[in-house]
Amino acid sequence: MKSIRLILFITTVILGISSSMVVHAEEKDDSAARMALYKKTEAVTDIPWEYLAAIDQFERQIHDNPKEGRVTAIKADPLFWTGTPIDMPSAWFPDGWGSDGNGDKNIDINHDEDVLWSLGQYIKSYGTTSDDIKIALWNYYKRDLTVQTIMNNAEVFKKFGTVSLKERSFPVPLSANFSYRSTWGDARGFGGRRIHEGTDIFANYGVPVQSTTYGVIEMKGWNRYGGWRVGIRDIFNIYHYYAHLQSFSEDLKVGDVVQPGDVIGGVGASGYGPPGTSGKFPPHLHYGMYQDNGENEWSFDPYPYLKRWERMEKNN
Repeated sequence: MKSIRLILFITTVILGISSSMVVHAEEKDDSAARMALYKKTEAVTDIPWEYLAAIDQFERQIHDNPKEGRVTAIKADPLFWTGTPIDMPSAWFPDGWGSDGNGDKNIDINHDEDVLWSLGQYIKSYGTTSDDIKIALWNYYKRDLTVQTIMNNAEVFKKFGTVSLKERSFPVPLSANFSYRSTWGDARGFGGRRIHEGTDIFANYGVPVQSTTYGVIEMKGWNRYGGWRVGIRDIFNIYHYYAHLQSFSEDLKVGDVVQPGDVIGGVGASGYGPPGTSGKFPPHLHYGMYQDNGENEWSFDPYPYLKRWERMEKNN
């Protein structure tokens, strides 16, 4: 078992997700400067700031934090920027979308204002409605999950009016009787040999299950492994998986924007069979976290984050 866990750990590091990376991404706060750039670009391009913020937020998770001297992390595709490989004069190929955003008569792929202005103009060429923006994003990224993540992030930013969204919650109330330990990577047998992609938090039936983060309900319903489950995609390209629920919160639906502490359901023992199967194991919440890097998505150990969020709540 130790060798399996070592292999899993090495795999997650190779894929680019370590605890320090996620924590670093969450803790960096340059929100005031970012908001100023987004609002300025909205004023001159008519693209709502929350979409520009959502694109930047997505790319911050792909490229880590912005390079020195920059506020945004948007790394424009050179082919889109010039209309041809970057080492050839862009004047020969007018179909690229790079343009001067700050009026210095220089088109710089590494300058925030040039990048945001150019991005806004590119999107505006499709239109300014939500559907228009969605089409523009798909034609650039060519990936449905990426487009949906950006659109979700835009909804979160629009609702809360800021990109500074740092709060987190433990997934069950600290006043409840609960217990958990690190079980990520343990063997599981139902449905074939596989690993446990999460942490089990044991609690009584009906104990409220809370969103740990800001995000959008991406999935709700039955899964033969997870029973009644909810999936939330957060603004850090992380999918949070809440499984074995007894029930869902009233009126909860796919597309809802949630924040830390919002109740999404209750602890149960559903799963391991067709819809309605329950009681094959003690009641608990299975909590999983999956990172997306714009190309692939993989599970990583949520236990360190659960311990951190539990400590944060206890100290508040």
